[in-house]
Amino acid sequence: MNVLGLGSIIEGIGKVADDLVTSDEERLKLALEEKRLEADLIKGQLDVNKTEAAHASIFVAGWRPCIGWIGAVALTYQFIVYPMMIWAWTLAQAKGLIDGSTNPPPVLDADVLFALIAGMLGIAGMRSFDKLKGTAQK
Repeated sequence: MNVLGLGSIIEGIGKVADDLVTSDEERLKLALEEKRLEADLIKGQLDVNKTEAAHASIFVAGWRPCIGWIGAVALTYQFIVYPMMIWAWTLAQAKGLIDGSTNPPPVLDADVLFALIAGMLGIAGMRSFDKLKGTAQK
């Protein structure tokens, strides 16, 4: 018994759901293609790195290592040196070696630091992706 045409509505919804849901084989093919694209991106980035590192100009070969070292020093200060310095500062104030009204050394703005490092690492990947797709502008 088909009450108010609900049977045909349910059958139609089932057909639409079948069209939307892909088979396991299709999912595996999509996952394999995604892995191929990722591997191509990594290969492209390695080629870019080799070309940049071999360049004679320090402005080409040296900018990424320079930013990397700056980021590494900043992260070291932020997460290793600064906490130890604040601990020593507090201890020195407690023992009266440093005046209590003197401010401790400044902390870095971590948001800006993370944006700089993530940008440096991420932009290189997007450039390789653009080159791989053929949409890179010269």
